[in-house]
Amino acid sequence: MGLLRIIVPVKQVPETGKARMDEETGTIQREGVESIINPLDLYAIETALRIAEPSDGEVVALSMGPPGAHEALREAIAMGCDRAVLLSSKDFAGSDTFATSYTLSQAVRTMGEFDLIICGERATDGDTGQVGPAMAAFLDVPPVTYVSGIEHIADGRLRVRRLVETGYEVISCPLPCVITVVKEIADPRLPTLNGKRRARHAEVPTLGPDDIGADRAKIGLSGSPTRVVKIARPRIAREGETVRVKKEEDLAPAVDRIIAFLDERLPSGAANG
Repeated sequence: MGLLRIIVPVKQVPETGKARMDEETGTIQREGVESIINPLDLYAIETALRIAEPSDGEVVALSMGPPGAHEALREAIAMGCDRAVLLSSKDFAGSDTFATSYTLSQAVRTMGEFDLIICGERATDGDTGQVGPAMAAFLDVPPVTYVSGIEHIADGRLRVRRLVETGYEVISCPLPCVITVVKEIADPRLPTLNGKRRARHAEVPTLGPDDIGADRAKIGLSGSPTRVVKIARPRIAREGETVRVKKEEDLAPAVDRIIAFLDERLPSGAANG
């Protein structure tokens, strides 16, 4: 296995319990909300580092987001990534998965040749799992999703174990390719003290649309073919009734009451059917 060049897309996301949606634009509100590196991207970083270290390969973290996303990239460097690149511009704001994938792919093209792109299975703020496969489509390379183990890399091919509903399957594909990984693949390492020092002084360039040769009709909110047209909060109903059985003779009346309760709320005969 020769020296490998690996790119890891990283996303900064709001902490899950603090995410809020802008009901007018249908996008996530990020200002004033504490953000973290997407937890599933940590597994992608760890996988990339484990592949690259034996061959002294290069791991580059790539992110698209507001200027504050520098922090997520510096965390990636502290974990061991060699360098990082941030895509940040108001023109990128509001991108859906299509526009995001296109933008990231354009950045990859400007970064030169690569052997492997490793993505987390999904981002916790969108939960779509679409960006990795879409990047593969834009870059015209094979995608492999739900990778749970790297089995072999040699002679320009990658063999992986893939998690599927019925168990596992082993797939071999040519490099370059894009893979998305699940938690089972590795335990992410913690940043080291030396890594934090290096990250603090690392230069993280910020690129805009013109720097990556992006078609402005395909980026940002205006370049996103999908829209959130309505946001609704689920109604939580607590109009129940508690039936307690403390003695054996209370059992039959309790069952009768439960059936009656269901009859009152379900179509005729449904509770008895």
